[in-house]
Amino acid sequence: MTFEIELNGRGRTVSIERAGPSRYRVIVDGVAAIVDAERAGDAGVSMVFPDAAHESVTIQFAPGQASGELLAYLGGRHVAVAVNGRRTGRAAADSGGAAHGEQKILAPMPGRVVRVLVAPGDEVERRQPVVVVEAMKMENELRSPKAGRVKDVAVTPGTSVEAGRVLVVIE
Repeated sequence: MTFEIELNGRGRTVSIERAGPSRYRVIVDGVAAIVDAERAGDAGVSMVFPDAAHESVTIQFAPGQASGELLAYLGGRHVAVAVNGRRTGRAAADSGGAAHGEQKILAPMPGRVVRVLVAPGDEVERRQPVVVVEAMKMENELRSPKAGRVKDVAVTPGTSVEAGRVLVVIE
């Protein structure tokens, strides 16, 4: 899988390939590394870099303010990471305003739908969880960018999704 991400305002290309059980080949901007990765708690990933004298690092993840954005916590610092560079609703979220018009909640990365938390016709609040997608052994809770009514739910639990697929539409 290849992702376009934005990290600290800089675009990067990241490719991830399974290289065995819990082992991945990660290529960032053309530089490859082998990583042993396992889930650590509810929202973390413990990574060991065998080529780097077994250095280990744990990164915790949480949903960001915009669709397709994650907050990564590492060493007491947090960094916003936009997957596939999607910044929809970012300006509105930063200014404290709500998103306007019909809003599509997209899969931030390839994965599998674990839970659908809303149905068409449901009223939702801004930042209310609407769907949970599992990707790379982590569950990502996707939230409504605005208060409104659920117009459409395009997936069911167990559905495999690709990055950018519309999951839920809020009007």
